[in-house]
Amino acid sequence: MLDEKRLIQELKQGSKDALRRIYMEYKDNLLTIAASMLHDTYAAEDVLHDVFVSFAGGIGSLQLRGSLRNYLIASVVNRVRDQFRKKKHHLVELEEAGQFAADSDGPEQSAVFGEEAGRLTDALARLPLEQQETIVLHLNAGMKFKEIALMQGIPLSTVQGRYRYGLEKLRTILKER
Repeated sequence: MLDEKRLIQELKQGSKDALRRIYMEYKDNLLTIAASMLHDTYAAEDVLHDVFVSFAGGIGSLQLRGSLRNYLIASVVNRVRDQFRKKKHHLVELEEAGQFAADSDGPEQSAVFGEEAGRLTDALARLPLEQQETIVLHLNAGMKFKEIALMQGIPLSTVQGRYRYGLEKLRTILKER
């Protein structure tokens, strides 16, 4: 676990090593969140890059109210929202979804996993953005509903409802196929 306050202080003093350590600690989780929401690993990498460039550039005026992790997650989510506003995103192709299957035990399992990942990605993309975001933040980022509610500035019951209705809709979509 990083000592976030110390690292922020070092970063404000110009330490590139502090930025590198923060990046190495959070990049995988942030990339997973962005990719899960955008359904495009290349766009997710761009979002991650933009977030860290912005973070490094604005470190002098940074005033954290919570954890650095939650701040960076909120930054990624906001960039993803910007992507949705700017242009329509495209879904992950089956071949690209298959790259996530590389850790499975063999070609057959890899193919099955790739197909299932593609179906899930497609189904997730069919949900309203608010439900997608809640599901991804809870399952991929490991955020508690209370943290999501604080980050989004909405009641806890709304977050819980979005999660529940999103999962129900995912089940319905997946059963249709």
